[in-house]
Amino acid sequence: MLTLYFAPHTCALASLIALEESGLPFETRKLNLKEGEQRSPEYLAINPKGRVPTLVTNRGVLTETPAILAYIAQIAPAAQLAPLDPFEFARMQAFNSYMCSTVHVNHSHGRRGSRWTDDAAALETMKAKVPQTMTDCFELIDAHMLECPWVMGEYYSVADAYLFVMTGWLRSDGVDPARFRKATAHYARMIERPAVQRALEREQA
Repeated sequence: MLTLYFAPHTCALASLIALEESGLPFETRKLNLKEGEQRSPEYLAINPKGRVPTLVTNRGVLTETPAILAYIAQIAPAAQLAPLDPFEFARMQAFNSYMCSTVHVNHSHGRRGSRWTDDAAALETMKAKVPQTMTDCFELIDAHMLECPWVMGEYYSVADAYLFVMTGWLRSDGVDPARFRKATAHYARMIERPAVQRALEREQA
């Protein structure tokens, strides 16, 4: 049995959506980040990084969203959540890597700037920059990376779950999602998917 450790309003939602799409049996464990459960000895014994998501499998523990998404897609081939062609799979992973290494980092500068600096003035400067950096990211996504109707064109994949999460953060980053026609339409398509609705219900439970 797979067990996903997650917290509401985090990137772990992408992994939760992927699991709901996969048809695989799984359990969830919700962490309260405000109460510091991610830093408890019990959780650090599972994931020493002290972050979410964490996927516990019968072969061991996986962390990092791109790795978890790829794993879910590969162990549930019938769900067709990733391309089989190696080049197309790599393109999907390139998209997911951009979400992880650039978009999410830009978002985090507004909330967790203390990861990079302890200087109060620098923290405020980082926060002030977030609307611009997130806008720059989504201008690139809309113009060059989102093929429509899904990230990979006609092929729905785990990359769509990741983009859905990032698009959902835009308003809190001071960016109007309506500026990005493709991403906004993609978000609307995603919210209609039963798996997405089930994942959101788990978040709110």
